[in-house]
Amino acid sequence: MTHSLHRRGSLGSLEHDFVWQPYPAQNINDKNLPEKFGAIIDIVEDLGSINWGDIKTGPKVAVDAATIKDKLTQRSRVRGVFTEKAQVVEFLSRMKKLDTGLSLVVSGITADVLEACRETGLKPHSINLSLGIWGKKELLPPEEVLEVTTMCGHHMASANIVKLVAERVKKGAATPEEGGRSLARLCPCGIFNPERASMLLRKMAGK
Repeated sequence: MTHSLHRRGSLGSLEHDFVWQPYPAQNINDKNLPEKFGAIIDIVEDLGSINWGDIKTGPKVAVDAATIKDKLTQRSRVRGVFTEKAQVVEFLSRMKKLDTGLSLVVSGITADVLEACRETGLKPHSINLSLGIWGKKELLPPEEVLEVTTMCGHHMASANIVKLVAERVKKGAATPEEGGRSLARLCPCGIFNPERASMLLRKMAGK
């Protein structure tokens, strides 16, 4: 999905950032979605997905996992983020066995995602790539801020909020981990990576 493709940063930072998204197609494979999503939640919880959520209820960093699972409906859309390629490999392996019939989207460094597919005997149906930013780029916030804001594809964690949180971390009013978690709460999808955000905030604050 395009809203997860524009994450910016160094390879060293992005190699710990993998978005996962199971997608139904209306009237094709969308039967019994609460049961299917519930089974997927059990898998990602077992694998330690750092954040995930249902856009209809909110992310795990803001709403407890049991509540999200209890409120699943046919209109739910579940997605989240892993921090290690090994988690992606195991996730793909378990999803292959589960065989929900849903499309499964994984976003990350292309070489790492393709390698994870090969390790599980899967062949991608298609690959979407971000071509970067076009237009008056001089109007954009600094790159260090973009590295954080682009983790929320709908831009719910705005540049000014990121700067404010970074300043709080710099002054010692919040730890980098608290700052990362507070920003992740703003992304209802659950694809915001609070662990990576805390690392980026620590760097911004000179800590």
